[in-house]
Amino acid sequence: MTFGRSGAASVVLNVGGARYSLSRDLLKDFPLRRVSRLHGCRSERDVLEVCDDYDRERNEYFFDRHSEAFGFILLYVRGHGKLRFAPRMCELSFYNEMIYWGLEGAHLEYCCQRRLDDRMSDTYTFYSADELGAQGRDEARPGDAEAAPSRRWLERMRRTFEEPTSSLAAQILASVSVVFVIVSMVVLCASTLPDWRAAAADNRSLDDRSRYSAVPGREPSGIIEAICIGWFTAECIVRFIISKNKCEFVKRPLNIIDLLAITPYYISVLMTVFTGENSQLQRAGVTLRVLRMMRIFWVIKLARHFIGLQTLGLTLKRCYREMVMLLVFICVAMAIFSALSQLLEHGLDLEASNKDFASIPAACWWVIISMTTVGYGDMYPITMPGRILGGVCVVSGIVLLALPITFIYHSFVQCYHELKFRSARYSRSLSTEFLN
Repeated sequence: MTFGRSGAASVVLNVGGARYSLSRDLLKDFPLRRVSRLHGCRSERDVLEVCDDYDRERNEYFFDRHSEAFGFILLYVRGHGKLRFAPRMCELSFYNEMIYWGLEGAHLEYCCQRRLDDRMSDTYTFYSADELGAQGRDEARPGDAEAAPSRRWLERMRRTFEEPTSSLAAQILASVSVVFVIVSMVVLCASTLPDWRAAAADNRSLDDRSRYSAVPGREPSGIIEAICIGWFTAECIVRFIISKNKCEFVKRPLNIIDLLAITPYYISVLMTVFTGENSQLQRAGVTLRVLRMMRIFWVIKLARHFIGLQTLGLTLKRCYREMVMLLVFICVAMAIFSALSQLLEHGLDLEASNKDFASIPAACWWVIISMTTVGYGDMYPITMPGRILGGVCVVSGIVLLALPITFIYHSFVQCYHELKFRSARYSRSLSTEFLN
């Protein structure tokens, strides 16, 4: 049962002096995340983690926030219009209110989104919902005196491993990780060179091959690979141990990539031990080559240390709808133009038909390279109707690809400013630490 006065059918939200009455049944599914959290509160302490004060007798929750901004947000979530900035209010302050109540910049109207982006680009300001929530929780419960030092130490360790610019130790750790990633990538690329493989085969022929077939890490490249894997494994284990939520840690995309980059090495070592590199099991040999090539995932680990890759990943995460829309546009156009091109180039005149367009799947390849304006030249239409269709296909591809790009660009700029401000904030804390 929700904490509050028993028998009360409604609750009152007092936001900056303005009072709003809501039915208790609507709290659970209320569109604003902070308000809906009141439904799950079981004690007064839980309530004070969500709001600033609470009057149990009147069943009234107090929020020390901007009343006019909340009125605009409440009208929007109730379906009475579109979300725009409140008059005579700073865009960043209104965005701060949106983050507090559980909305994002994507809920704003497009014109207001552009105003917010321009303002953020000028000030490099970013308000994070998680950070505001964590700050509210820290203020609501200061913590025991005995547990505070251990919590601060764990939080410092988390920032050291998660935020490369949070401290001098974090920068050193990030630099070492980058060096290991670069070394592993160089070894991976060099191991595919014919001269490298020939030299490795000559070295193995000088000694007993069985020694190397059982333990591949004894080769020079294998030793370097083992050292890199050891570093990545230790880093991943430490980050898992000091993480707050182990389940959330496993679900994070970068941690999944770390696991995909580390696991193939141990699987390939076990398969090599049991089957041998020169065994007659061809299927096992192919599997080993595939697993070793999966080491290319190591390069994605650089996303932890470079804001550009982080911006790309965050943009793709926020713009998955636009990406799906782009793929749908391409697939629909590819189906139409491939069928028409196959008919014009091959289906009408079988004697003088273009063999490159013998089937619709074969024509799909020509359509996709034409729509993307790549044009390899391996196949092309030879009839006049086919060439006219090719021109229409190219122009249509340019238009269809350009339509969703505006939304993706808008999200990219916003993500870049958010991540850049967070990095600048940790850099300021690093400068303070260095001076102290």
